[in-house]
Amino acid sequence: MSLVVLAVDDEPPALDELAYLLNADGRVAHVHRAGDATEALRVLRDTEVDAVFLDIRMPGLDGMELARILRRFARPPAIVFVTAYDDGAVDAFDLGVTDYVRKPVRAERLGESLRRVAGSRPVPPTAPPQPADEPTIPVELAGTTRMLPRSSVRWVEAQGDYARLHTADASHLVRVSLATLAERWADAGFVRIHRSYLVQIRLIAELRLANSGYVVSVDGIELPVSRRHTRELKDRLIRAAKHDWTR
Repeated sequence: MSLVVLAVDDEPPALDELAYLLNADGRVAHVHRAGDATEALRVLRDTEVDAVFLDIRMPGLDGMELARILRRFARPPAIVFVTAYDDGAVDAFDLGVTDYVRKPVRAERLGESLRRVAGSRPVPPTAPPQPADEPTIPVELAGTTRMLPRSSVRWVEAQGDYARLHTADASHLVRVSLATLAERWADAGFVRIHRSYLVQIRLIAELRLANSGYVVSVDGIELPVSRRHTRELKDRLIRAAKHDWTR
């Protein structure tokens, strides 16, 4: 497994050592660095990582507070605390962290943490079976009517009285309005983010503030979130994340 990780420590020598040890492990594809929690959030705003290796005692926003913020993400990264102190262990594991590593860090101990991170990553099946009652939508493809499983739809775009269904590798125009799909597909996890967009909420990689307002990222594509839908979307993402933690 190739892991993308973020190392966070306010002491440059400690950050350099941590990043060096992470880079030396064959399971790690790339290491991002941050000198404090604010910089870490800037990195995470633009980059999806598998795990954050995080010091606890830092000036300003400390590691424990940052971990609580990360747990609200739609897809929270694994969290490994790397600290010289053991008095935060109980609070850390109450947050559901993957590991708690004491400084000075040894390569073997860090390797065990990476093993746990890799083991916690969901592995998608190569061909996910569809339930027998999976709803389908008829779409036209090269003159042939094909039944498209609803579960393959990532997001929907309004185009007048029609809607364009976007899957992982194609898009299909269907004669139905976005408002109708929003009503019919609400129970399946589709949420209205804009008058022109409907998104499967479990696929939202991030919600962030851009120059023109909030946007969500789905499959690397940014979609605008209208002001009237922002609060509801934030609440839905937080509720979905809490449900995942407690399962």
